[in-house]
Amino acid sequence: MSKCQRFVLLLLFAPAGVYGQWNSYGADSRNTKYAATSGIDKDNATELAIAWRWSSPDNSIARDRPELFIGLFKGTPILRGDALYVATGLHQVASVDARTGATRWVHDPEIYDRGTPQRLGFIHRGVAAWRDRVLHVTGEGYLTALSMETGVPVDEFGEEGSVDLLEGIRRPVDRFEFGANSPAIVVGDVIVVGSFVQDGWLDKEGPPGDVRGYDVRSGELLWTFRTIPEAGDAGVETWLDDSWRYSGSTNVWTYMAADDELGTVYLPTSTPTNDHYGGHRPGDNLFAESIVCLDAETGERVWHFQTTHHGVWDYDLPAGPILADVTVDGEPRKILAQVSKQAFVYVLDRVTGEPIWPIEERPVPQSKVKGEKTAATQPFPTKPPPFDRQGVSVDDLIDFSPELREEATAILNEYDFGGLYTPPTERGTVLVPGVVGGASWAGGALDPETGWLYVPSVTTPIVVQLVAPDPMSSDMRFMSQRQFLSGPDGLPLLRPPYGRITAIDLNTGEHTWMVPLGSGPRDHPRLADLELPRLGWPSRGFVLVTDTLLFAAQEGELTGNYSSTTNAFEFGGKTREPVLSVFDKTTGELLEEIPLPANAGGSLMSYTLGSQQFIVVPVGGGGVPAELVALSIQKEGSH
Repeated sequence: MSKCQRFVLLLLFAPAGVYGQWNSYGADSRNTKYAATSGIDKDNATELAIAWRWSSPDNSIARDRPELFIGLFKGTPILRGDALYVATGLHQVASVDARTGATRWVHDPEIYDRGTPQRLGFIHRGVAAWRDRVLHVTGEGYLTALSMETGVPVDEFGEEGSVDLLEGIRRPVDRFEFGANSPAIVVGDVIVVGSFVQDGWLDKEGPPGDVRGYDVRSGELLWTFRTIPEAGDAGVETWLDDSWRYSGSTNVWTYMAADDELGTVYLPTSTPTNDHYGGHRPGDNLFAESIVCLDAETGERVWHFQTTHHGVWDYDLPAGPILADVTVDGEPRKILAQVSKQAFVYVLDRVTGEPIWPIEERPVPQSKVKGEKTAATQPFPTKPPPFDRQGVSVDDLIDFSPELREEATAILNEYDFGGLYTPPTERGTVLVPGVVGGASWAGGALDPETGWLYVPSVTTPIVVQLVAPDPMSSDMRFMSQRQFLSGPDGLPLLRPPYGRITAIDLNTGEHTWMVPLGSGPRDHPRLADLELPRLGWPSRGFVLVTDTLLFAAQEGELTGNYSSTTNAFEFGGKTREPVLSVFDKTTGELLEEIPLPANAGGSLMSYTLGSQQFIVVPVGGGGVPAELVALSIQKEGSH
C-alpha cells in the first residue's frame, strides 16, 4: 500500500474532527498539530507574508493597569466556521474573524480585579469547544460555557454559565491557588477538566489535583478521578506511611488527549508536593508523573504507566500525549507517544497501555539527603533513543576553545552532577535535562501520513539545591532553590545544539534527522572569530506539520523573577531572532525564515478558508504587545 493510499484510508476512517481543520488546541483530540490541507509548499513558501495582525485586548488593560504583569502570550486559537477563538493572558476569551483578524467579541471575566493566579500568574493556553459553545477554564477555578455567536455565558450551563471547580474538592484551598491555564478537552458529551495546583508548596499538606468530568450540556459533575488515591483505591499502597492523606498536587496542568472512537481520555500527570524533596511522601506515588487512560464516560481507570517513580526532579509530563496509527513490525498499531522533560518518548499501545518497544527498569543513583528514599530504578525506553542530552559530565561541556572548556569545568565542579536521575542535594545538583526539558508543554507534531513525530527540545542545565526552611514558615524538612546554570561569560555551559528539532519515525522507533532551531549565540565576542554552524537557541520551540512542510517558531530570551507582591512568577521575554522557520519535513533542510514582529509565546496553528491557507502564531506578551500574527500567500484580491 502506498503512502497516498494509506493516508486516504486514514481520512476515510478517522473519527470526526481528526486531520481536518484546527478544531481543538492540538488541531484535533489526538494532538497531532497537523494541517491536512495545504496551499503552501516548497515552491511558494518564500512568498509567505503577514496577512493580518490581531492585538490582544490585554494590551489596552496593561497600558491602563501597569501594576498587572501579563506573561508571554501562549494562547493558541481554535477554529469554528470562519471564526477563531482564543484565550488571552488575562484569561479573557475573544472571537476573531479568521479571514481578516477583526475582533468579533471579547468576554472578560475580570479576574485581575480579584487576584492573581498562583505560580505562573497571568498566562493561558487556550479554550475548548462543543457544538455552539466555547468552554473556558480560568485561573480562579471556574469552568465557563460561552455562546460562540455572542460570547455571552450560556445560562443552562452550571449557574449562569459557570461551574465552580472549588466545589467538592477534597481539601480546602484559597480561590487563586486552584485553577487552570490550559484548555480542557471534550470527549463525546463529557468535558474533562484538569487543574494547575502548584507542586512547590511550603507545607506537606496541599490540595490534590483531581481530574473531573462534567456534562458538557448542563455542567453537572459526572465523575472524579483521584490522582492521589484514597484508602481502598488502586495505587494507595504506593504512598507509604499514609502519606496519601495529606500530599497534594499530582495534577494535570497541561492539555490532554482523547480517542473519540475508544471513548478514552489520556492524562499526563505532574509531580506531588514538593517538586524536589519526597521525604514526606515515601513510595512510588501513583498516579504522579504518569500517563493515565480513563473511560471518558465513567472516569474509570483503564490503564496507567508511570514514567517517573517518586519524582524529585520536577519531571512532570509537560504536554498532552500524541495519538497515532502506525505499522510496527508489519502490524497496524494504535499507539500513544508521550514526550517528556527527560528527553524520552514513551510509546505505548493506547488500548492496553503496553509498551510498543521494551521499557526497562534500570538502577539509578540514590539520594543521601536526610529522610529521602528515592526509587531504586526508573523506566528507560529502549526505543526511540533520547532526543536531547541526558545527564552531564566534563565531556559534555562547551569546547570551542581549551579556555572555554577549562572555565566551564570550574563552573560544573561547584556542584554535584552525574547521569540522568542524579538526585538533588544540599550542595546543589546540576540537572540535565532541566525542569523546562528536554521537551516542554510545546509538545510535538505528528504527520499521520508517515507516522513521523517532530519534537522540539532545549538543552538548559539547572541547579537544584535543597535547603532547610524556617520551621516557623514550613513543616517540610527541605525545600528547593533553583537556578539556570550558564557557562563562561554567559555562554551556554554545554556543547551545542542548544535548541533542536528531532524527527522520529514511530513505525520503527528510530530518529530520521535532527537540526538546530535558531542560529544560536554565534555572535558572542568569544565565538565571533569562529566559523560556526547554526547552534540553536536554548528557548522553547513550537512546531506545526502540514502535507508538505514543517513550520517552527521560538520563544525569545526569558527574563523575570518571582513577584514581590503576588504569588506568581513574572516571566517576560527579550525579543531574539523572531522568525517563522520553514523546513523540509523529510530531510530537515531549512528552506526559509520569515520575519515576525516578536517571538512566539505559544503553539502555532493553521487552517484553510476557501483556497487560502493561513498559519497563525501567537507572539509577544511579557512586556511586548501580545498579538496573533496570521501569515499566508497573498492572492490577488485577498486582504
